Amino acid sequence: MSSDYSYDDQAQFFPFFILTLTGLVTLPITYNLLQSSKDDSHLAPRIQTDYKIQHGDVVASLRAAQKRKQRKIKRALVAVAGWGLMGLMAYLIMTTDPAEQKLWNPYDILGISESASENQIKSHYKRLSVKFHPDKLQPDPEKNETVESLNKHYVELTKAYQVLTDEDVRNNYIQYGHPDGKQSMSIGIALPKFIVSDGNGKYLVVLYTGLLGVLLPYLVGSWWYGTKKRSKEGVLMESANNLFRHYDEEMDESGIIAALSAGKEFESVLRGDQAESGLSKIESRISAEGEASPFASGFSVKDKGRLEDLDSGVRRKVLGLLWAYLGRVELDDAALTKAKYDIAPIARALNQSFAAIALAFGNIGPISGSFLANQHIIQALSPKSSPLLQLPHFTSKIAMAVEGDSKTHMTVQQFMDLPDAQRRQLSVGKGLLSEKQYKSAVSVAKQLPYLRVAKAFFKVTGERCIIPSSLVTLVIKGRFIPPGTQNVPAVNDLDLEDVDPAEDDLDALMGRKKKTITGPDGKPTSVEEQSILPPLAFAPHYARDHTPKWYAFLSDSKQGKMAVPPFTFDRFDEPIFDEQGKPTFNMQTLKAQFAAPPQAGHFTFVMHVICDSYVGFDTKMEVTLVVEEAAKAAEMDAEDDISEPEEDSIAGQMHALKTGQAPQPKRRRVDEESDDESGTEEEEEETSDTNTDTEDES
Repeated sequence: MSSDYSYDDQAQFFPFFILTLTGLVTLPITYNLLQSSKDDSHLAPRIQTDYKIQHGDVVASLRAAQKRKQRKIKRALVAVAGWGLMGLMAYLIMTTDPAEQKLWNPYDILGISESASENQIKSHYKRLSVKFHPDKLQPDPEKNETVESLNKHYVELTKAYQVLTDEDVRNNYIQYGHPDGKQSMSIGIALPKFIVSDGNGKYLVVLYTGLLGVLLPYLVGSWWYGTKKRSKEGVLMESANNLFRHYDEEMDESGIIAALSAGKEFESVLRGDQAESGLSKIESRISAEGEASPFASGFSVKDKGRLEDLDSGVRRKVLGLLWAYLGRVELDDAALTKAKYDIAPIARALNQSFAAIALAFGNIGPISGSFLANQHIIQALSPKSSPLLQLPHFTSKIAMAVEGDSKTHMTVQQFMDLPDAQRRQLSVGKGLLSEKQYKSAVSVAKQLPYLRVAKAFFKVTGERCIIPSSLVTLVIKGRFIPPGTQNVPAVNDLDLEDVDPAEDDLDALMGRKKKTITGPDGKPTSVEEQSILPPLAFAPHYARDHTPKWYAFLSDSKQGKMAVPPFTFDRFDEPIFDEQGKPTFNMQTLKAQFAAPPQAGHFTFVMHVICDSYVGFDTKMEVTLVVEEAAKAAEMDAEDDISEPEEDSIAGQMHALKTGQAPQPKRRRVDEESDDESGTEEEEEETSDTNTDTEDES
C-alpha cells in the first residue's frame, strides 16, 4: 500500500491550518495582556500635593517611559495582527464551499438504475463499450479530452461492469469499497498548490528553513538563556555574582551602595563611547563642600576612598551618579541629570538581589542595611542625612536650622509632634521656608502612612499554649497614624484581640480572604477581608511609582542573626484614610507564621517592622515567645475536657436533662489565662503615647 499526496487546491484545509497555528500564539499573548496587572500603582491612592522638584519633568518622562514598557505595546500589536489573521481564516472557512468527495459507485459510473437486471446491465455495457472504446474515439480539445482521460474512463466502465457481474470483483468492492481491493492512503497537505507549483517550491523550502531551522531555535534559545541569565530577583546572574563577591558581614549602608555599582544593568544607561564622559565633573561636584556634611553628596572620607579606588571608569561613573542622586547634587548637564535619575530604579532592583544574598547568610547587619538602603534610594537621601529632607522644600540648611545643636537627626514624627508655633519658629523665616512652603510640607507629612505598633504577641490557632515545633503565628496589631495627627482616639482593648475562627469555618482556617471577628452574640464570625492599598510613596526624586511595603521579621540580638525571615505586607484589611483623606485609626492586623523552636523555654527576639519607602518610620521592640512542654499542654487539654459542658453543646443539653439546671459557663483560673498568649509582658498603653521609633539594639 502506497501513499498519495495531494495539495489543497480548493483551500479546504489551509485556513484551518493557519487558524490553528495563529491561535497557538495569539491566545496566550491575549491572555497575558488581559490578565490583571501585578503593579498596584494604578489602583493605589496618591498623596495630594502640588510640589515638584527642579527636574520634575525628567523624572516624569522616565516614569512615563516605564509605563509604556509595562503596557506591552509590541505584544498588543502582535495580538491585534493575530486576531486579524484568525478572522480572515474564519471568513474563508465560512465562505468556501466544502468539496464533495464522491464514493465509487458502479451504477453511477455506468449510468444505470440500481434496479436493472443482469441482462439490462450487459446490454447497456455493450453499448457503452462500443461508444467509448479508445480505439474508436479521438480526443476532443474543446472538451479538454486527452488519450489518457479516454483510457481512464473506459477502464472505469469496465471495472463497474465487472463489479456487477463478476463474483470476485464484487467481493473486493463490498469489502474495500473498490473493485481493485484495498487502496492506497491519500494525505492532503494543508497548503495551496500554487505555493509549490510553477517554480515556487524553492521559496517554500526557504520559508520552512527560516521558520523551523532559524526562527524557532532562536526563540527557544532566547527564552532558555534568558531564564538562565537572570536570578530569581530578575537581575543578571553576573550582577548577582558581583554582589555576592562584595558581601561582607560588617557592611553598612554606604558599603552596600558601593557594591550596587558593580551591577551590569547600568550599562543599558551608560552605553557607547561616551560611557565615561563627564566623570571628572561628577566627582568634583559630589566632592565639593556640603552644607550639613564635609562633602555635598553626604558621603564620608571612606566612601570617597572607595570611589577613587575603582579602576573601571564606567563603574566609577555609576557610583558617582548614585552619590549625586542620594545627595541631590546639581550636575548642570542634561545627559548627566537624566542618567542620575535613571540609575536609581536599577540600583533598587540590585539591592533586592543583595537582600536575598544577605538573608542567605543571616547576619542582621547587612540585612538591616539593605532595607535602609532601599528607603534612601526611594527618597534620594544619603545615609547620614536628615529624615526631614523627605518633606517638600526641605534642604540640608533648613534641616540643620530645625534640628539646632542636636547630635542626632530629628525624624518627621518628632518634627510634627512639636507645637505648630514652635515648628513655624524653627522652619519659617528668611533663608528658610516661606509660609506657603511650610503649609505644603506639613500637608504632605500629615498624609504619610506611619504604622504605629500597639501590640505584638504569639499564638497557635485553636490552642491555649505553644508547644515545641508547632506552627506559631506572630500577630502584630497597629494603626496608621500620620505624623502630626491630633486627637488620636485611645486603643480599644477588643481591637487588640485576635479571635480564632470557628472549627467548622474552613475558609477562615485556610486563610481564604476571610478574617474572624467577634459577632453580636460573642461567637467568632468570619467576614470577607478587604484589600486596602496604602497611598503611593511620596518620592518626587524616584523615577517610578512605588507602592509602600512593610517587612516584619525577628532577630536574635545576642547572636546578631536572623531568627525568622521577613514577611511582606502591602495590603491591609481596614481602610487607612476615609473619603476626606483623614486617618480612620482602624486597627490593622499583620500575621506571620513560622515553626516554633524544637525545645521548650522562653525565647526573646527583637521584632523589626520596616517600611521600605520612608526613613525613620520603622519599629523595633522586644517580644518573648513562651514554648511549653508538650506534657503540660496535654494536662491543660485534659482539664478542659473534664470541665462542665457549655449550655449550647450536646453534653450541656444532656447535663440539663439530668440535673434540671442549665450548666454554668466554663471558668479558667487566672494563672491559666496568663498562658493563653505569650508576647510582650508590658501593660498595654494607648497608641498615641507609645514610642515606636527605631532604637539601637543593646
